[in-house]
Amino acid sequence: MPSSNSPLPGPARRPLVLLVALLGAALFGGVLWGAAVVGAADIDADSQWPRWRGPLDTGVAPDADPPTVWSETRNVRFKVPVPGRGHASPVVWGDRIFLLTAMPAGEPGASPTEPAPLRFDVLALATVDGRELWRRTAVETTPAEGTHPDGTWAGSSPVTDGERLIAHFGSQGTFAYDLDGELLWSVDLGQMTTRNGFGEGSSPLLRDDRVVILWDHEGDSFLVALDAATGAEVWRVERPGEPTSWSTPVAVEIDGRTQVVVAATGRSRGYDLQTGEELWSLEGMTLNVIPTPPHGDGVVYLASGFRGNAVQAVDLRRARGELAETDAVLWVHDRHAPYVPSLLLYDDQVYYLKRFGDILTSADAATGEIHYTEVRLPGIGNIYSSPVAASGRVYFFDREGGAVVLRHGPTLELLAENELDEGAEATPALVGDTLYLRTRGYLYALQESRRAPAVEGAP
Repeated sequence: MPSSNSPLPGPARRPLVLLVALLGAALFGGVLWGAAVVGAADIDADSQWPRWRGPLDTGVAPDADPPTVWSETRNVRFKVPVPGRGHASPVVWGDRIFLLTAMPAGEPGASPTEPAPLRFDVLALATVDGRELWRRTAVETTPAEGTHPDGTWAGSSPVTDGERLIAHFGSQGTFAYDLDGELLWSVDLGQMTTRNGFGEGSSPLLRDDRVVILWDHEGDSFLVALDAATGAEVWRVERPGEPTSWSTPVAVEIDGRTQVVVAATGRSRGYDLQTGEELWSLEGMTLNVIPTPPHGDGVVYLASGFRGNAVQAVDLRRARGELAETDAVLWVHDRHAPYVPSLLLYDDQVYYLKRFGDILTSADAATGEIHYTEVRLPGIGNIYSSPVAASGRVYFFDREGGAVVLRHGPTLELLAENELDEGAEATPALVGDTLYLRTRGYLYALQESRRAPAVEGAP
């Protein structure tokens, strides 16, 4: 739990916190952007962005209404530098944004992909103006192996339940903090050996006081559940023969029982969250599984797109044992599957990009019927960031600074093309009327405003 001196708003502190926020806006910018301080005694998790695919694991923010248009001089509430390098997406809870990053601890190596002494840091920034609230160095070490030329050593996104923040740096360790930055526990799960030295990237799952971590690599792969309060190991299941994957597990409640769903090359599987018991398995993914499966109404959507194409819709209410040739598999697509970006599930519609390009497919989530496909999004290209959505709009960001906004629906309608000075590999967070985007060197807060934009690097 946060300590008694936590600046997180509580019932007794809220008027003071709100007053400080208002005074800060007046003193530093002369512009009051919408309320950044939560006003309810209990924060609704669905209104936050507690993990990298959002509160529903779908990429959708059900209560958000971010801007449709922006540029470097329009609708930028703040733009603050982020030290180091990392593809970890921002997560947001209350008045705080949490980021992970890795930076040189000594002299930089000959290449940003070659091992060198690094400092692995956890940052908390204020949602109102981007100022740094605290920074903790989780560990300082030299990674045992390199990473992909497009990758970083801080590729896993953090996750929070409003009480604790889980920061996972893979082979460098897993760390739990309270929201004031006090270290609660840390765990070393060993050393991964990833395929072709491509590095690590699966993010932790936090659900029902369990932290679940996928450890698929070229060695002995496993799935492990830790006690969220202490870090003690609760269960571990071996995953023999599973090669490296970068997908993040998701939790789905079915008939009062919570399943952990893992998409993987050999077999995608469902496990009981409390015991680790395997519930079902299904073949069909390709090599190098990266997309995290969204889920809704008891159906999970698995996908991979390296050296093949596979999109599978699985009804978890019918999933028992081996699922091949059973009615648990609702539909399958074998074209234009995503390699890097995850799928977006919005209402009754699934969106996905071809490999990591700008070719978009939209399908009916229940039947798999294609609404449109082989549609090229204008003005953007290389896409590692996963699509997000809110208020009837769908957002795509590329690695060169371009962004496209579509209207959600079975027909494609372009709403806006936007551009910033830097591109993004991380996926943005959508909270309230703000879109928080981590680019290579900055964190942007994009918010609709009729007033002049904030000064770069300042509130």
